[in-house]
This record gives sequence, C-alpha cells and structure tokens, in this order.
Amino acid sequence: MIIVTGNDIPGYRIDAVFGEVMGLTVRSRDFGSNLLAGFRAIGGGELPELTQALYESRHEVMNRMVVEAQQRGANAIIAMRFDASEIGQQWTEVCVYGTAVVAFPIPAGEPGSTGQSAAIAAQG
Repeated sequence: MIIVTGNDIPGYRIDAVFGEVMGLTVRSRDFGSNLLAGFRAIGGGELPELTQALYESRHEVMNRMVVEAQQRGANAIIAMRFDASEIGQQWTEVCVYGTAVVAFPIPAGEPGSTGQSAAIAAQG
C-alpha cells in the first residue's frame, strides 16, 4: 500500500476515491513507565519508555488505517496525517487519517510518468 502525505502521488493516476480512512487507539500510561519517565524528566532529554509507547501506537493505528482502506478496495492512501492528544493525565489518543484511493502507475511516455512509475507499470 502506498501512503503519502501529499494530495497526489507523483507518477500515478488516481482513478477512484473511497473517502476518509482512519486508525485510532487510546493508551493508558502504566504507573511504572510514568514513574521512570518522571525521574528521567528531571535530568532532561528523551524519555525512551514514552517514545517507544508512542512509536508502537503510531504503528498500530497505521495498520488499522491500511486494513480499512483495503476493505474499501483501495491500494493507496493520500493526504495522511497523524494527530495525538492527551485525555486527562493518564491517557493518550493517537489517530491517523487519510483518503483511500485507487492509484495506477503512469507508463513511460505518457504525461506525468516518472522513472519509478514507468518501471512499475512495465512490470504489469
């Protein structure tokens, strides 16, 4: 699945738009991670426990968004964005959303073709 943050995919023609797709998760922070992160915050710098939790959350919501797009018949997602917010002091919401589309590579010699799209189109 091609996923881009732009509104188009260079070298590809969008033939169908299926609408918005998303993935969402709400995570609670466990007491141990909060306590350890609190101690680390005193000295400044990265909080690896919270970084890992956010990384895992983003991975999970991306997978959920892709599954929703595939269920609609899409092979690409354009205009993808992440959003995260705090819910109270213990929960974090992570959301990803975009527009599910069907996109086809433009073959060599056609207007808008790129080297990558031409190679993919040639593979058939």
